[in-house]
Amino acid sequence: MADETKAVVENGEVAPPKTAKQLEKEAKKQAKLDKLKQKLEKQQNTAPKKENEKKEKKKEVKESAVYDIPTPEGDKKDVKNSLPDAYSPRFVEAAWYPWWERQGFFKPEYGVKKHFSFSCKFVVVIPPPNVTGSLHLGHALTNSIQDSIIRWHRMRGETTLWNPGCDHAGIATQVVVEKKLWRDEQKTRHDIGRDDFVNKVWQWKEEKGDRIYHQLKKLGSSFDWSRAQFTMNPRLSKAVTEAFVRLHEEGLIYRSNRLVNWSCTLKSAISDIEVDKIELPGRTFLSVPGYSEKIEFGVLVSFTYPVEGSDEKIVVATTRIETMLGDTAVAVHPEDERYKHLHGKFVKHPFCDRKLPIVLDEFVERDFGTGAVKITPAHDPNDYEVGKRHDLPFITIFDDDGNICGNYGKFTGMKRFQARKAITEELVQLGLYVETKNNPMVVPVCSRSKDIIEPMLKPQWYVKCDEMAAKAVEAVKSGELKIIPEMHIKTWYYWMNGIRDWCISRQLWWGHRIPAYYVRLRSESNDLPSPGVRIKCQKQT
Repeated sequence: MADETKAVVENGEVAPPKTAKQLEKEAKKQAKLDKLKQKLEKQQNTAPKKENEKKEKKKEVKESAVYDIPTPEGDKKDVKNSLPDAYSPRFVEAAWYPWWERQGFFKPEYGVKKHFSFSCKFVVVIPPPNVTGSLHLGHALTNSIQDSIIRWHRMRGETTLWNPGCDHAGIATQVVVEKKLWRDEQKTRHDIGRDDFVNKVWQWKEEKGDRIYHQLKKLGSSFDWSRAQFTMNPRLSKAVTEAFVRLHEEGLIYRSNRLVNWSCTLKSAISDIEVDKIELPGRTFLSVPGYSEKIEFGVLVSFTYPVEGSDEKIVVATTRIETMLGDTAVAVHPEDERYKHLHGKFVKHPFCDRKLPIVLDEFVERDFGTGAVKITPAHDPNDYEVGKRHDLPFITIFDDDGNICGNYGKFTGMKRFQARKAITEELVQLGLYVETKNNPMVVPVCSRSKDIIEPMLKPQWYVKCDEMAAKAVEAVKSGELKIIPEMHIKTWYYWMNGIRDWCISRQLWWGHRIPAYYVRLRSESNDLPSPGVRIKCQKQT
């Protein structure tokens, strides 16, 4: 057979003969392998030489050109000289900004008589950056956009003003200065008193506060710096007081005792936007300010409450076992057959002389856990609402520092997370502990201090937002206000429809003081203080 080769013996057996095409294919494959082998050998021989060549060649680094022609501050830049070969921002931008300022190009009055007949005004107030910080990429973006719009209106011949300013950043500034005070003098603000501490904050502001203004000028932002404002200046403070009093008189600002986001480190309430929500997949140890060891989160602790007058016990569960000291009820669903025989009964608190009623509330999910829920009205938002519906006592168990307060034996005075461990151990000793298991959860963390937020019942000042939110929704629906791009309209409605009244008070020493005072009323007949105290808001004179 002309197109077949001889048979080959493999493993003692005769293999089928290979055809000419198979042999040709194998020959080509072998040729490619030989060629690749030669190429690799060649690369190995030449590689050391190339590496040596790279080492010998030193990379030439060209420094950015700098404008070094002496130019007095505010004088026009000398543009007669040639430009550098490569573009250099430092060369191009040098000396221009002081000249722009001296010429008054950014003032709204500029050109009134010289160039244009102004027919309208365009004014933008900068969203004031915090005095404590430095500008970041977001500032560069938004300021560039604002500057482009401002310059466009200015070129159209409109009376244009971009008003600069800086925010006093109450919490952030106080934290920075407190840390500096401790670092330099080993003292707290309470050691030196309010007046001296505020003076130190002003000193710090004068030393560090101009950094952001310098950065804004480096961006070339066309502000009228003669109108720069600081939110703690007397003029603005007076305006804040005026606005507060007016809104209070209109019923839009009010005082109420309700749950707030409390930072034990800052010893202040903070807004919802200053709370970071940290999602935990389960058992996790987190660092908490004021504790040398990490604290366990992401677990669900189950324990029992003994039912009064019987041997029966109700199992409840919580992610914050320390709050059981403030429990004032156990809630079950009114239609849950398992607990119908306990309606109207009480359970006994193991650590104090307190009876907790078993209340019926439809907020309880029968299919979740045991269907019984411990209620701590003074330290949980959901329990707060249950407490109001059933007229339960609101018992605060933490002081402003997060320590246990009240008559709770050995737990009194403990830090809240130390009490967490001690209470669990005591429940084990009493035979009331059931189990601890993993529980995915969200932990609220203070964005400023990184402390774990504690819901606390505090008297605070609030702004009513429902009417304003309704007007904001209607403005978009009517077309009076346009949101671009339109994809964000749903988000706008979501924010406005789910809005809550805004807590505006903070327990700080640095910042605007609320113009509200306790006033004792005297009797007209004997000039003695009458019973009770009421709050009066008053304008500054």
